[in-house]
Amino acid sequence: MILLVPADVLHPRRVDAHFAPEADAACAAGVEVALVDHDLLAAGDADRAVRRVPGGDEAVYRGWMLDSARYAEFARALERRGATPRTGAGQYRRAHELPGWYADLAEVTPPSAWTAGDDREAFERARRSLGTGPAVLRDYTKSMKHHWHEAAFIPDLADADAAWAVARRFRELREDVVGGFVLRRFERFASAEVRTWWVDGACRLVGPHPDTPGELPADPDLAAVAPLVAGLGLPFVTADLVRRDDGAWRVVELGDGQVSDRPGTVAPEVVIELITSRRVP
Repeated sequence: MILLVPADVLHPRRVDAHFAPEADAACAAGVEVALVDHDLLAAGDADRAVRRVPGGDEAVYRGWMLDSARYAEFARALERRGATPRTGAGQYRRAHELPGWYADLAEVTPPSAWTAGDDREAFERARRSLGTGPAVLRDYTKSMKHHWHEAAFIPDLADADAAWAVARRFRELREDVVGGFVLRRFERFASAEVRTWWVDGACRLVGPHPDTPGELPADPDLAAVAPLVAGLGLPFVTADLVRRDDGAWRVVELGDGQVSDRPGTVAPEVVIELITSRRVP
């Protein structure tokens, strides 16, 4: 396989510093590493972005987040060069955007409703569908949890104007809303988040979340979660879990593993090993 990593913006022949430890670990493990230009990918010039990628091998990306449309262009450009992306465009979208995975994980994640677009009429339909009580707002890929009270937490869905004020502020801060609004029923949690890493449907690593790299609660109970994540049929994903105040483990986010951040307390060699050691069917 080839590991694809972003090039440094100022020094395009070097690996972006954020991903250099994983690139070094891959080289030490005998894995070929190739650079891609993330700025060109984001700008829609995928063919130029992958001009240094050799063909003939399976490619796994470890880099900055791309929206689903740009990833699809990325995958097609790799294929034109003769490289095969391990994660296809449809698989990336399914993992990256909440509407792609929600139905399959509904029993282990907070009840949710979403819109197509960010207008108020669509927001009102989603708000009413969840009834009353507190909720958390995000879009298909990201929340604004660092602006909790102004752009994420809705104290009561019954208050239409207050709920829309949070949505409007989210839209201002997010600037480019992905897909539409997502409303998720608020649940009380009693632990830090745990980031679990899955390859071919098997959990290969349990570690801290990048926001709390030094906090790792007891190993989560994956009995309810594991068959559902495996059922997604995705090659490389992360699932962020947290323990609810009644003891149940809940999935708060699923993500494509290629663009999921590695906390600094997890050695880069560990991530490279799980990518390269695929489960034998």
